[in-house]
Amino acid sequence: MVNPPSRQETKEKSRRRSAKAQSAPPAAEPSSTKRSVSSCDDLKILIANRAYELYSERGYRHGFALDDWIEAEREILSQIPP
Repeated sequence: MVNPPSRQETKEKSRRRSAKAQSAPPAAEPSSTKRSVSSCDDLKILIANRAYELYSERGYRHGFALDDWIEAEREILSQIPP
């Protein structure tokens, strides 16, 4: 048979829980570790998406990945003003 915790033990556990709850939240990551998306990354994403569209229009046939990428790159870059 196990004895129930004493009043002193219960108070101590309660005090520990409140101390944990009141502690400061963990510090945010330094901004240097966060990776922001640059315009170059955006451009690559646009080209990749268009290359995939060309791949699907081709009927998902393999062997034309470079052709699809170059065509997508040409289309996307032609839309950017000089």
